[in-house]
Amino acid sequence: MFTERSLSGELPAVRDAYAPDALVLNCARDFETLDPAVAEELLLVTDSVDPVSYDPSWVPENAPSELRRFAGGDLTIGMPGDGGVAWTHQTDPPCVFVKPRLETSPEAFVDFLVAEALVEVSLDEPEHFLGFFGERYPEFASVTDTRLDAAGTYQLAAALYDAYLGRQTRAVFRTWADDYPDLSDAWVDAGERLTPRLSDLPGELARGQTDFAAAAELACSGVKHGLDLPAPFAALDTAAYHEYGADYAIRWAEKTFERLE
Repeated sequence: MFTERSLSGELPAVRDAYAPDALVLNCARDFETLDPAVAEELLLVTDSVDPVSYDPSWVPENAPSELRRFAGGDLTIGMPGDGGVAWTHQTDPPCVFVKPRLETSPEAFVDFLVAEALVEVSLDEPEHFLGFFGERYPEFASVTDTRLDAAGTYQLAAALYDAYLGRQTRAVFRTWADDYPDLSDAWVDAGERLTPRLSDLPGELARGQTDFAAAAELACSGVKHGLDLPAPFAALDTAAYHEYGADYAIRWAEKTFERLE
């Protein structure tokens, strides 16, 4: 299921600089969440596995089953919304996973996603939003459940955490022009591709062409590229969000949904 990926270009230097112990693995099949039996195959390529677990009370009753399983202590690798590259600290050494769905993607873009994951591994932040919100996730869900179903609440939480990480990774990417010019160009290019979609976002929301959680996912992905975000998402690209984390995210959700009533 897992084989070590050969890194080329600037990626070996990025790994050495940010996550020198990390393994970058190709996966034999696509996945959102690997079941524990398959995940345990990681024991064949890592030194040890230490599944994360959280207090069950942090997970609302109507939350997606994947979130409940992730919190419960079974070895769960990958979660919905992770995209083509995922990473985990539940193994020693930490692992970055490249999924087959990226086989037809431009090589420069895939390299950027791998580099981004290596930087995220280095941040010493939780690998999932449940560790970010912690015991306050039910409070967040109670705020958003007034307008979103359980899947939408999950999607919004994932987007908000993506923005929180994005402010940190962006500070790193901005220093790469001299040391890692190809990866820097790929980061800039990915941001430029997002810009037209962000410009259209307010109109799409107003016309009902995009739901709120999907709009948040798109807007929050722009944070890592330093793009101008439309309201109400621009308030997530602030130093206050980095400082106050989950507390800020919950207050932002409260104020945003009050205005949408």
